[in-house]
Amino acid sequence: MVVSVFGARLFQLQGIDAKAYAARAEAVGLETVTLPATRGTITDRNGAPLAESLDGLMITANPTLSAPDAGPIAKIVASRLDVDYFEVLERLRKPDTQFQYIARRVPATEARAVVAEIENRGYTGIDTERDPVRAYPAKDVAANLLGFMGTEGEPLAGFELIFDDLLSGKDGSATYEMGGGQKLPLGDNSVVAPENGSDLQLTIDRDVQWYTQRVLREAVQGSGGESGAAVVLDTRTGETLALADHPTFDANEPMLSSPADLGTRSVSDVYEPGSVEKVLTAAALLDAGKVTPETKIPVPAELPRQDRVIGDYWDHGRLRLTLTGVIAKSSNIGTVLAADEFSPEELHGYLSSFGLGQKTGSGIPGESRGLLPAWEGWSQINQDTISFGQGVSVNALQMATAVNAIANGGVLVQPSLVEGSATTSDGTEVGTDTTTARRVISERAARQTAEMMEAVTDPEEGTAPAAAIEGYRVAGKTGTAQRVGEECQCYDGTFTVSFAGFAPADDPRFLVYVVVQDPKNDGGGGSIGGPAFHKIMSYLLRKYAVPPTGVPAPDHPLEW
Repeated sequence: MVVSVFGARLFQLQGIDAKAYAARAEAVGLETVTLPATRGTITDRNGAPLAESLDGLMITANPTLSAPDAGPIAKIVASRLDVDYFEVLERLRKPDTQFQYIARRVPATEARAVVAEIENRGYTGIDTERDPVRAYPAKDVAANLLGFMGTEGEPLAGFELIFDDLLSGKDGSATYEMGGGQKLPLGDNSVVAPENGSDLQLTIDRDVQWYTQRVLREAVQGSGGESGAAVVLDTRTGETLALADHPTFDANEPMLSSPADLGTRSVSDVYEPGSVEKVLTAAALLDAGKVTPETKIPVPAELPRQDRVIGDYWDHGRLRLTLTGVIAKSSNIGTVLAADEFSPEELHGYLSSFGLGQKTGSGIPGESRGLLPAWEGWSQINQDTISFGQGVSVNALQMATAVNAIANGGVLVQPSLVEGSATTSDGTEVGTDTTTARRVISERAARQTAEMMEAVTDPEEGTAPAAAIEGYRVAGKTGTAQRVGEECQCYDGTFTVSFAGFAPADDPRFLVYVVVQDPKNDGGGGSIGGPAFHKIMSYLLRKYAVPPTGVPAPDHPLEW
């Protein structure tokens, strides 16, 4: 009988008296409060937080109690917090409601101090509710990757934006019956618990990222450069240990920096790679069986081609270089003469296999695919300049990935920035679990190219002796390329300088690529990028306790 009575009452409430009950609820006053979900943490590969949600509070008001003192309350809130006085005043006086947000995502200690000051002055109607605050404990470390949140708690850039569905979770709500400006203890109420967001773990090593950013900043500022990028890859897995941009910003205070510095230049900006490209051309020629490291190449002082004259960056007479000597001394002329063994279609096919002209698939928003012109439109001079890195454009991560294929025994592995797998806002699944790999050149061709690249860091003959690391075999390549100006759409007299290398050369563990745009000190890839590479690679070898291989380097002659 008792159950029947309750059942009948429930049926009455849900059906027959539903409209009457809703009208009564409106009459006594129901207020709904959002219960914020805690946003997932973004961590580095070791679990160190890069972006996290800290204890925070929202400051709320009951206008039925706060309206009489709205002016002085609004003055306190506006003077202590970054909120608009008139907007707060309007909310404090809002008619026909007993709940208003006054300030969101305020650090807990700060929010309590504001409320305490209001209450100490005898004003009422102000309270607090839980409201997590997004924070970036390492400030500028990986900020260009992480992105940042808006003042209303909305993701605006970077991984915060493209992985928002994963990180954000789902807010809950609490609905209370109000009377006399207070929650009724025995009144009707309902609570929908929030669903917290999931964490996102990156392949980035926070310490390596921090150090790489500092070295890059030093290289850019020391050379008077405009900007720069640096990439650190695990050669075997393609995992990105650092992806640095300069200038960068503090993710806690993004609006204090220029909008141009808030993106990820290392994947969005494209440039002509210059002589670093020569190792791709050489590796392709070796793979095709067209040359060997000791192929003899007579190098004239100048090389007339169509309506142009190709020269080298240094004045010389007729040289008798091997292919190893061409790479060690970074000869444009020697590279062009070697590349004559290829048809345009063959060279284009290899460069495309190295990933040029294609996105890396890393999942970073705003990534450019660069430009590798279709081979059908190449003239002789197009093939010549492309063979040594002009007339083709890349982004920094893309070029690092291409050179890493040489370090990885001829296998190009897709770079990854997310541990495991995660789905981006456009539905793309990325991460170490989804990484792809494909063979680009033979293992033999990769080994021979690496051996030739060791000559680049030779203290007497190479173009980058400053990149050498005592006790280790180091393979590398310098790059200096003309830049296209935005106004004239022509080479404007400025340069991109770079250095790409890996170590140990005969058993590669890490690849480091450093790029500096528009240096003003007349430096090149060897004098600007080389020292930066040396610092970053030395740090990596120490941190990860990578021993020297102890195997002597082969002695390929540079001349004949």
